[in-house]
Amino acid sequence: MIYLKRQVIHFDIAGCESEIKKLEAMMNDQDFWLDLEKSRKTNIKLKQLKDKVLKYNVLKSDMEDMEALLELWEEAQDGFSPQEVLADVASLKKRSDEMYLETLLSGIYDQNSAIVSLHAGAGGTESMDWVSMLLRMYTRWCEDKKYEFTILDILPGEEAGVKSATFEAVGENAYGYLKAEKGVHRLVRISPFDSSSRRHTSFASVDVLPEISDDVDVEIKSEDLRVDTFRSGGAGGQHVNKTESAIRITHLPTGIVTQCQNERSQVQNRETAMKILKAKLLELKEREAQEKIKGIKGEMKKIEWGSQIRSYVFHPYSLIKDHRTGTEVGNVQAVMDGDLDVFIDAYLKQKPGASLSLTEEEM
Repeated sequence: MIYLKRQVIHFDIAGCESEIKKLEAMMNDQDFWLDLEKSRKTNIKLKQLKDKVLKYNVLKSDMEDMEALLELWEEAQDGFSPQEVLADVASLKKRSDEMYLETLLSGIYDQNSAIVSLHAGAGGTESMDWVSMLLRMYTRWCEDKKYEFTILDILPGEEAGVKSATFEAVGENAYGYLKAEKGVHRLVRISPFDSSSRRHTSFASVDVLPEISDDVDVEIKSEDLRVDTFRSGGAGGQHVNKTESAIRITHLPTGIVTQCQNERSQVQNRETAMKILKAKLLELKEREAQEKIKGIKGEMKKIEWGSQIRSYVFHPYSLIKDHRTGTEVGNVQAVMDGDLDVFIDAYLKQKPGASLSLTEEEM
C-alpha cells in the first residue's frame, strides 16, 4: 500500500498573483519601455513570478490527481501497473521536494544571481590545480541549472592551475543555492605533480556574494576609490596584453580590492568591478549586524587544515563528505562533474522544521 503524505508548501501565491498584476500594469504605461534596462529586469521578474505560480498550480493539481488515482488503485488494482504507479509517485515526490527547497530560500538576497570567488590556499601548485577543478565543477553545475556562467576575473598559476577566479552565475535563486558552497574545500589525492606519486592534501576557498541590484543603497564616495588599469593576462586572443583594459578598484577606507579583466573595454570592466565592490561593501555592512551575517556570508575560516566545510578524498578511497551536514557521496566523478545538489539540499534542509514534502511507504 502506498501512502501519499503532503507537506504544506508555503508559497505566497496570492502575493505573487498580486505582484504580477502590478507589473503588468506598469508595462502598460507608455513611458515604461523608455528605460530598456529597467524594462528588461521587469520582464524577467514577471516571467519568474508567472513560472512560479504555474509550477505551483500544476503540482497541486497533479497531487490531487495522484491521491484520487491511489484510492482507485487500492479499491481495484486491475488495470494498474505497480511499477508505473510507483514511478509516478517518485516523480511527483521529486518535483514536490524541489519546490519545497525553494521555500527554504527565505533570505533577502536568496533569489539573486551570485558572484563566486575561488582562491588557492595551502598546497602550492597542487592547490592551484584544485581551484581549476572546482571552477570546472561549478561551471558544470551552472550548465545543469541553466544559469548563465561568466568568468569575471581569473589569475592563472605559475606552473599549472588557477591562483584565483571570480565568476558570475546569473539566474533566479543562484545565490540561495550557491551560498551552501561558501567555505574551505579540501582535496586529498595522489598528486600528478609529484614524481614520487605521494599523497597530497590541498585547500581552496569559495566565497559567495549576492549580486546587488541598482536600487539597493550602498554609499560609495569617489574620493574613497583608487582605480588602477593594467593589461589583461592569460589566454584570450589578440586583445589580451595589447591594451590596459583590465580594472582594479581599491576601496581605501576598508582595503577591499576588486578587479575585472573579462570584458574588452575599460568601461565594462569598471562596471563589473564596481558591482562586485558594491556586493562586498553590503556584506561588510551586514557583518556588523551579527544577527544577519549568517544569512549573507557565513563563517569565514583560514584556507588550511581543520577549517574545511567539505573534504574530497580521491585516495586511498573515494569519498566526498560535507562536515556541516554529514552528507557523504562515494561517486567522486559525478560530483566533480557538477552533481552538487545532494550537498546543497542537505545544507538548506538544516533549517528548523525542514523535512521532505512527500513520503512513500510500502506495507
